[in-house]
Amino acid sequence: MGPVIALDVGGTHSRAALFEQGRITWRASQPTPGQMGPQAMVDTLVALLQPLHPLQVPVGVAVAGQVLPGGAVTAHNADILRDWSAFPLAERLQQRLGREVQVFNDARAAAWAEYRFGAGQGCSEFLFVTVSTGVGAGLVLGGRLHLAGNGMDAELGETLAPDGQTLEAHASGTGLGAIARQHGWADAKALCDAADAGDVRAEQLLRHGIRLLAHKLADLSVMLGIQRTALGGGLGLRPGYLPRLRQEFHRLPALYQHEIIPATLGADAGLYGAAALAWQQPHGPHSN
Repeated sequence: MGPVIALDVGGTHSRAALFEQGRITWRASQPTPGQMGPQAMVDTLVALLQPLHPLQVPVGVAVAGQVLPGGAVTAHNADILRDWSAFPLAERLQQRLGREVQVFNDARAAAWAEYRFGAGQGCSEFLFVTVSTGVGAGLVLGGRLHLAGNGMDAELGETLAPDGQTLEAHASGTGLGAIARQHGWADAKALCDAADAGDVRAEQLLRHGIRLLAHKLADLSVMLGIQRTALGGGLGLRPGYLPRLRQEFHRLPALYQHEIIPATLGADAGLYGAAALAWQQPHGPHSN
């Protein structure tokens, strides 16, 4: 992989990195202006890259939301990005930076990074799931990253629960926070802390979302032949979360089973994925 710049728009911070020969040689970060609209985000990303001007290398961007071909972004979770509706992020950044820009959903970028460099190595059917502010996912099928024409490539968090709400409403950090406040806890962390301390009601509430996620993984296992799921995200990598998920998953028949392991690239997964995808774009988004 030659020189390439990666940007990762996170829920709290946005980060930039320069990759040279597959390694990060420079990085920077700034708070994400998620509630200030997409133009404020463009200004932030341009400012992040100012120290690299006028370096002319491809740019890859990982961002939460529905990413259409051409790089227009619609954010469905206003807690992360507010007032994003088919915003032409790639076009606006290209105009400001004067270089090629490719935009990818952050979970799909992280999935590709884990497949290429981390927990997904050795699999042809691989699923990455991040449980954090939202619930995101990315699919690698037959050794290729699944990218759909409508931008809904693997929107696990937007799938429906039995009560008609989304999986995110039950299993994400945002959803769990709302549930926590309804039952007297300050936020999701307080509820998780109570569950870890042995509070039966807190454990039941936490387990509910985890059980729904386990059933979604089981569905994908029999539908797509998933060999391995890597779990990431601030909530997903919290101590105690993965053992609970495995317990709920292993209650199901053997037909639905596959391996569930922690993601290995941590917070840099989106950067690595955006860099790898941007570098290979001339050969098509599914090239290895």
